[in-house]
Amino acid sequence: MTSDAIMSTAVQVASVMEKRYDGVGRCKCSFWFAVAHNILGMFIMMVGVFGGLPIHDLCIYGGAIILFLSLIWWVFWYSGNIDVPPEELEDDVGLTRLKNRGLSRVVRRASQRLSSRIRRSFRKSRRSTGENPAGPSIPANTEVSLSTIVDGSINSSSKDIVREILSI
Repeated sequence: MTSDAIMSTAVQVASVMEKRYDGVGRCKCSFWFAVAHNILGMFIMMVGVFGGLPIHDLCIYGGAIILFLSLIWWVFWYSGNIDVPPEELEDDVGLTRLKNRGLSRVVRRASQRLSSRIRRSFRKSRRSTGENPAGPSIPANTEVSLSTIVDGSINSSSKDIVREILSI
């Protein structure tokens, strides 16, 4: 054997390592907003409880509302730190597997057809009843009675009901 036949190519395989996030994770901004809302809410609530202010109810309720709003930031932080394996992300970025391609295409077409039929049926029923999307329509040249009470101190000493016809 010659040295050419034994020669092999060197292949470097780069290992895909997940980036490690120390401390609070990826969503540091959401974490610190949540902590700040917790501290501020507790401070305002404690001022309302122990401060002896005449508006203590406002401070207690305001602090509780701020604490409740901190839950939004905690949910953002938690959901932002969920690790999803790349295998589960394949369908989201358009890298569908060949074995699932036919079934998903059939299901997607059926869903689109069903939703378009439902939309068309609502449009047809609205047209057939003559209903305006903004609300019920009023036919033209309709007379509407409009009653007003006029203060009689200007013209006379008694209050008169004046009826005027308003045509639309």
